[in-house]
Amino acid sequence: MQIRTTLMAAAIAVTLVTAAGCAVSRGQQTAGAYVDDTAITATVKSRMLENKDVAGTSITVETLNGTVMLSGFAKSQAEKARAESIARKVDGVRSVKNEITVRT
Repeated sequence: MQIRTTLMAAAIAVTLVTAAGCAVSRGQQTAGAYVDDTAITATVKSRMLENKDVAGTSITVETLNGTVMLSGFAKSQAEKARAESIARKVDGVRSVKNEITVRT
């Protein structure tokens, strides 16, 4: 299970790096920080997709300089809190901004 998570995170990271390579050229962060942020985003997203308590497809994950921003929709306050908890447990995350909206 751990190997599958790692491989999934690596595949998502490679995809994000190739698809969004323009962010570094805008001078927002160094190339190393961009790669770290991409890996954080991929890891958070893959862990959400693996967790049965979180609708990972309804939540967007963005990372800038170790700060993770969660947005999208959750079915309950518990799901929103669980998504934040998952993000906080990922190595390299400095802080989490939880902007998830709970839909009743």
